[in-house]
Amino acid sequence: MNIKITPGNLTKLEKIFEDAKYVLRFEKGSFTSGYCILEHKKVVVINKFLNLEGRINTLLDIISTLPLDEELLTAESHKLYKQILNSKPVPDASDENNNIGSESAE
Repeated sequence: MNIKITPGNLTKLEKIFEDAKYVLRFEKGSFTSGYCILEHKKVVVINKFLNLEGRINTLLDIISTLPLDEELLTAESHKLYKQILNSKPVPDASDENNNIGSESAE
């Protein structure tokens, strides 16, 4: 999914986890993939040394694979969550129209 690399978009992605009752922790550790998920405890640990782009891309990867309870999400978080899920790579899909964060002034 194409998303603008901004602190505001990082906050929106973090809010999805917060709404779904997951705890996001930025810690140091030897994570091969840059993150670790403790599903039964609803804890996601992200490598704290990742830069802004790395954090956003990691959260996008996790969101697209982790089943979240959509009923817990706010309207804004639910909309973004659906955009992320709908942008999963499909053989004939085009990524050109999958921008979020376009509401900011340019």
